[in-house]
Amino acid sequence: MDAHDFFKIGMSAERWLTVTHDLTVQHVIPAMPAVYGTPMMILEMELTSGDAIAPALPAGWVTVGTEVDVRHLAATPVGRRVRTTARVVEVLRRGVRFEVEAFDGDRRIGEGRHGRGLVNIADFNARFGVV
Repeated sequence: MDAHDFFKIGMSAERWLTVTHDLTVQHVIPAMPAVYGTPMMILEMELTSGDAIAPALPAGWVTVGTEVDVRHLAATPVGRRVRTTARVVEVLRRGVRFEVEAFDGDRRIGEGRHGRGLVNIADFNARFGVV
């Protein structure tokens, strides 16, 4: 499959969440502050990227994260709403690259790039003996 046949530069999505305690660094490391964790922000950026291209993804295919280059710019406390955006900036034969951002209100709290690779789920499962 060639990703150029399905995905276009500019495809985009956004997601919203409210920071809860289980999304904080403190949830994993009790001595740390109760602020939105970098790994949780990156996960949300990955999910938003997947959302941006999901409507055009052919049946039987999924995308998996392959690249992350993200900066976490500011702390966000429990209770705040975070908006995450992703926009396709490059389409490769077997993957897609995104510009990703996260915001707490008007304040940018994260930015960077993310890549997703295309996987045929039947081929993948056969390769690993998954039924």
